[in-house]
Amino acid sequence: MSCEEIAVCAVRLRENLCLYFEDDELECDAFCKDKTIKRFFRNVNSQLLVVRPDLNVAAFEDVTDQEVKSGSGMYFDIHCYKTTAPSAGMPVAFSVQVEDKSYYMCCEKEHGKMVVRFREGEVPKDIPGESNIIFFKKTFTSCSSKALKFEYSLEQGMFLAFEEEDSLRKLILKKLPREDEVDETTKFVTSHNERHNL
Repeated sequence: MSCEEIAVCAVRLRENLCLYFEDDELECDAFCKDKTIKRFFRNVNSQLLVVRPDLNVAAFEDVTDQEVKSGSGMYFDIHCYKTTAPSAGMPVAFSVQVEDKSYYMCCEKEHGKMVVRFREGEVPKDIPGESNIIFFKKTFTSCSSKALKFEYSLEQGMFLAFEEEDSLRKLILKKLPREDEVDETTKFVTSHNERHNL
């Protein structure tokens, strides 16, 4: 029989019948990497999401078969996390390999606006609190279970989307007035390879 330490926290039942922890050292949200899956991302126009760090852009593009075979900048690792708190969907983070370097997706504030960026580095195994790399994976609509949308974990109602800019369909963050709003620019389909959707 093995012996392991189990933390026990004191609780108190108040008049309103709610339990209160008496230990101030309890953690808030924390994320621990569970598994990683590899996928291509497509938008509603069947274009693939391609990351080009040298241009500081991620956009949906029509790509040649030769470009797809290399997979550089377009074959994403979706890192699925377990969480210590109930969440609004599966917590995920994204990374992509471009040539011999790894880049992770994050959200940053620039000129008063939230933007999507890819920074060189690895996705952490454990995240002790809130993070600008975590998104909640959700089904796009109840009748479209293969299509997904991704809500930014630090701002409710803010989703990954694409918008037309300078003849590119750039990856952006978009605020939706209502979570149940059907906005095709927030719709993503993933696939194992460039030809077959899952």
